[in-house]
Amino acid sequence: MQNDEQLIAEALAGNEEAFNEIVRRYLKIVYNFLLPFTKDSANAEDIAQDTFIKAWKNLGRYKKEKGKFKAWLLTIARNTAFDFLKKKKAVPISFFEDAEGNNPFETINDEKPLPDEILEKKDIAERMEIILKELPERFQPVLLLYYKEGFNLAEIAEILGRPLNTVKSWHRRGLMALKDKLNAPGNKLIS
Repeated sequence: MQNDEQLIAEALAGNEEAFNEIVRRYLKIVYNFLLPFTKDSANAEDIAQDTFIKAWKNLGRYKKEKGKFKAWLLTIARNTAFDFLKKKKAVPISFFEDAEGNNPFETINDEKPLPDEILEKKDIAERMEIILKELPERFQPVLLLYYKEGFNLAEIAEILGRPLNTVKSWHRRGLMALKDKLNAPGNKLIS
């Protein structure tokens, strides 16, 4: 199996099948990343398609030394989603945050962390995705990119175009919100 850099080199040399392999490799990741932004599968599909068109056009600009290809691709996806939201005049609540990530519309008092192992259990993955979709939308991409895709918080901050401290806060708050959902009466996710 070829790595990303080998596929990129072949695609830049004119091998269309190499870029098709990149699309196959990352389409689901890009789509799952976009869905919390759009809240609509059709829009997420359209933005994912636009993302890969932009990636194809700008493939020569990708620099391996600046980071992982996946991070570069998800940054394009994020920017494409923001352009889409601007055109729709939709304003996500995260735009009300100041530079430190403080949002006047939320208050969270619980400071207890949720154990990371909860997200690693494969047998609860489907139910976990349902619960993640119930969380505030700013937490969803952070938790998905961290636990499902294996990015560290600094990489996620770069992908989302947010300060590292904001991403750290969203990660912690997302885990607290997830803990509350998991501890809700009647939740059979954890035995």
